[in-house]
Amino acid sequence: MGALTILKPVQAQKFGYIDSEFLLNKHPDYKLVQKELAALSEQWKKEAQKLEQDIKEMRSNLKAEEVLLTEEMYRERLLAIQEKEKQAIAFNNRVFGINGQYYQKQAELLQPLQSKIFDAIDKVCKRFNLAVLFDKASGPLMIYTDPRHDYSEFVLQELGLEK
Repeated sequence: MGALTILKPVQAQKFGYIDSEFLLNKHPDYKLVQKELAALSEQWKKEAQKLEQDIKEMRSNLKAEEVLLTEEMYRERLLAIQEKEKQAIAFNNRVFGINGQYYQKQAELLQPLQSKIFDAIDKVCKRFNLAVLFDKASGPLMIYTDPRHDYSEFVLQELGLEK
């Protein structure tokens, strides 16, 4: 006698996508984050511009007084200018470089909002029994998207931000 094969029904896995950029831009907290980041960025840019202006003034003063300076005094001023340039580069790297203060602050400010959105996404996926949910804004992985499978509006509803 052969073994009895029991066939189980196969369920198709459901897929969908969202547009995280769309969701962020619709959330009022995102505008507050952007405002705060813009204010910080402006403040840091002014500091960087002040350093650059100081360097220009130092160079201009050196050029104007060059004939009056001894060789040693000239070298000292040139070294001071070079030190100020190093400070300007270090400041820009510390603030705007990879993992700089700007990006750290951005991550800190966005984290609570991203958590809210992720929680809403989790609820929507469970409600619609989605196996996979793609993010349309995260890269060119999706060549075609059918609007029927866009769950962004459901996530907005879950966040309490209906149209």
